[in-house]
Amino acid sequence: MTSTPPPSSLDPEIAARLKRSADGLLPAIAQQYDTGEVLMLGWMDDEALHRTLTTGRCTYWSRSRQEYWVKGDTSGHVQYVKSVALDCDADTVLVKVDQVGAACHTGARTCFDADVLLKDADSGVPASDQ
Repeated sequence: MTSTPPPSSLDPEIAARLKRSADGLLPAIAQQYDTGEVLMLGWMDDEALHRTLTTGRCTYWSRSRQEYWVKGDTSGHVQYVKSVALDCDADTVLVKVDQVGAACHTGARTCFDADVLLKDADSGVPASDQ
C-alpha cells in the first residue's frame, strides 16, 4: 500500500471526512450486531470501505498480502454487514456484522479469546466514579 491510495468509488463526502494513517488505512472493528461481541480488527482503505458499504459483505485490505479480501470468500466464515459507523474522530470504522462461523484466522470465534490479560477484575475505581 502506498501513501497515495488508488482511485476509489467511495462517496467523496465520506472520503473527505476520513482521517487515515500514513499508509491510507483506517482500522475497522467488526462487532457482532446482536450480542455486541467484538470479533476482530481489520484494515480498510477507501475502496475497501466503498465495497463494504455497497456489497453487504466486509472487504478489508490485507497489509501482508497487499490485496483486498472479502471476509469468508475462502473460509466460508462470512461477515454480513448490518451497519457501518465512523467514530467521533473519523479515524476508525465500526462495522456491525452477522458473523457466520469463526471470525479469527485461527478458527476461534473472535480474535480476542486466546490472550486475555485481565478478566472480570475489580478495576479499583469506585462504582460512583465509573
